[in-house]
Amino acid sequence: METTRQSKIARLLQKELSEIFLLQTKAMPGVLISVSAVRISPDMSVARVYLSVFPSEKSSEIVKNINDNMKSIRYELGTRVRHQLRIIPELKFFVDDSLDYIEKIDSLLK
Repeated sequence: METTRQSKIARLLQKELSEIFLLQTKAMPGVLISVSAVRISPDMSVARVYLSVFPSEKSSEIVKNINDNMKSIRYELGTRVRHQLRIIPELKFFVDDSLDYIEKIDSLLK
């Protein structure tokens, strides 16, 4: 069960990370990255970030690239939320494939 503080921090991280990815993907035409969910650990030290990538064929490659550049993303996040958070959580990025799953189920039902 998520506490109120965890959910507030998760929403803050989701908003700021989505703005960071919006600025970074302007250089890559035809790629859209959205932050679908953020789950934060009870001690606020680790944040699991779920990314939805369009087109989905490039999702694993893009998430691997993001995990390789995690330090710069965490630094950018830290500069944005330095007045709200004392410690910036460690970020772990994962592919959110729920939209692909919904599309697959929808095609099976048709």
